[in-house]
Amino acid sequence: MEFLVKAIVFLPLIAALIAGFAGRAIGDRGAQWVTTLALIASAVLSWIVFFKVGFEGAGGTYRIATWIVSDTFDGAWSLRVDTLTAVMLIVVTTVSSMVHLYSIGYMAEDPSIPRFMAYLSLFTFAMLMLVTADNLVQLFFGWEGVGLASYLLIGFWYEKPSANAAAIKAFIVNRVGDFGFALGIFAVYLMTGSVQFDAIFKLAPELAKMHFTFLGAEVPALTTICLLLFVGACGKSAQLGLHTWLPDAMEGPTPVSALIHAATMVTAGVFMVARLSPLFELSPTALAVVTIVGASTAFFAATIGLTQWDIKRVVAYSTCSQLGYMFFACGVGAYSAGIFHLMTHAFFKALLFLGSGSVIHAMHHEQDMRHMGGLKNKIRQTHILMWIGTLSLAGIGIPFILGSGIGLAGFHSKDIILEAAYGAHSGVGFYAYWLGIAGAFMTAFYSCRLMFLTFYGKPHDHHHYEHAHESPAVMLIPLYVLALGAVVAGFVGYGIFVGEGWAGFWRGAIAAESTKEALHHAHEVPWLVKLLPLIAAVAGITLSWWFYVGSKSNLPKMMVNAFPPIYRLFYNKWYFDELYDFLFVRPSMWIGRQLWKKGDVGIIDGIGPNGLAAGASRMSGILSRAQSGYLYHYAFAMLIGVALLVTWYMLSRGR
Repeated sequence: MEFLVKAIVFLPLIAALIAGFAGRAIGDRGAQWVTTLALIASAVLSWIVFFKVGFEGAGGTYRIATWIVSDTFDGAWSLRVDTLTAVMLIVVTTVSSMVHLYSIGYMAEDPSIPRFMAYLSLFTFAMLMLVTADNLVQLFFGWEGVGLASYLLIGFWYEKPSANAAAIKAFIVNRVGDFGFALGIFAVYLMTGSVQFDAIFKLAPELAKMHFTFLGAEVPALTTICLLLFVGACGKSAQLGLHTWLPDAMEGPTPVSALIHAATMVTAGVFMVARLSPLFELSPTALAVVTIVGASTAFFAATIGLTQWDIKRVVAYSTCSQLGYMFFACGVGAYSAGIFHLMTHAFFKALLFLGSGSVIHAMHHEQDMRHMGGLKNKIRQTHILMWIGTLSLAGIGIPFILGSGIGLAGFHSKDIILEAAYGAHSGVGFYAYWLGIAGAFMTAFYSCRLMFLTFYGKPHDHHHYEHAHESPAVMLIPLYVLALGAVVAGFVGYGIFVGEGWAGFWRGAIAAESTKEALHHAHEVPWLVKLLPLIAAVAGITLSWWFYVGSKSNLPKMMVNAFPPIYRLFYNKWYFDELYDFLFVRPSMWIGRQLWKKGDVGIIDGIGPNGLAAGASRMSGILSRAQSGYLYHYAFAMLIGVALLVTWYMLSRGR
């Protein structure tokens, strides 16, 4: 078991090093297959570990090496393997292996293939370090590792100014969240004397009774710690307020978007909350904040998705919205439901991103849906596979049949989240439920809008349409694998994740008491509560069809003209970028300009280079004129000096 876990984690790192440092020696094809085969092997081993841990109760903690030891602090490098880790391993490695395979075709013409494949594998390794962490320091190492890798991948095409700007934006916004996360880790160590998870969890009941002074106020220790940690989760998982980097991350190649949005960086925040659920469940205030932020994000991001034209940005905002569902599931105590949705979402979201990449590949890198249309007859396989992902995202299924119902993966995981929110019977729970229902309606609408604009109607760019072609097999095979997960993952996983077998499956990897109560109430909600998400999804699909296919009039344009302020609000992303530009960017630029002009140039240069140094230079220029080289000049100067000396002597004696 120990060997399997170490192989899963380190195979991507070895592949990254080979592709990165020996890329010229092994060539493009060698770099592609070394990294891809390493990830496929890691994925196969992850599934073996998943079955051993989830169904046989195997697992444990495997020490790698001594890492950081200082006085009483011991931050050992160990790999923690429990059910939560096992689930994340299959999600990360399965999606990443498919992204690697897909990249062989998608990036075939790129001149920097070894570098790209090395970055992908490095990204995967960093995420594996994060999910196998046994302490907060190692978790932070993986946390920052995915941040670094995302910066490298988003800005991979560094010749484009927009790619550089997007990479910098992602890096800076995440630093804001990571500052709160680091403060949370410091506070945990301050209050418990440890960063190791089991030691912290044992002290959690005592921690809930403690207080400390923070920013001059006496505050409850556990709530403050959880909120600080959640700030980090908001940055990594692009929750409301720290979400602005996520859509711009589309500047990276499409395989990068799939990896970031489906299996790695953005899921890190949800994983962290679930991993630290024994702390969060003891702080009702922190859980309420998590619920409100998650529900608000689910609604907010969906409104923006209604108006976007870039095919990848539409899918990106759906990621932001679905992450909100995962968070408010954790906020109402249904941690297993949140991870269940994380798992199913990885399949259908990777499918949608890679499917979008197939469309972009067919359209010669055109991403604007206004230039598409009529592609269903050109790329039939991509068309069918993307419908599977779209309907799974919309949550299409039939409840009440065979207990949990029959439907695509998103149906099972999204519905149990909404049922848990309603079953919480709290103000924040109802808030999350109704915003979640509104989000489900909008998600179905804009997801099908993407399909109708891309694959139906008349072609809008005949040149690209005529040359459109289906993707090669190396790009389609990953789509079929992911489509299989988008179809069956929910039905197969429901019983062990959130059904009757959840306790035996999770075995204490998440907060058991909160999950037990949340799932019990979720299964007891009225039948209309269970049916309403499907009604909302079907209504959204129907309305989308009527807007973009069925109606002969230009309904979208009429709607925009009828409600221009609302459309501008949604299209401009609620003006968050403009707000942050006004509140932070411009003041920072003004301060920097003042420090430059008045501080650096005016004071430092004025006193230094332009002051004392300039004065000394001028004085030396004047004095140097006396050094003429003529003997009579020096004799005359000596005579004047003697005369002045005698005069001074005579005058001083006279006193």
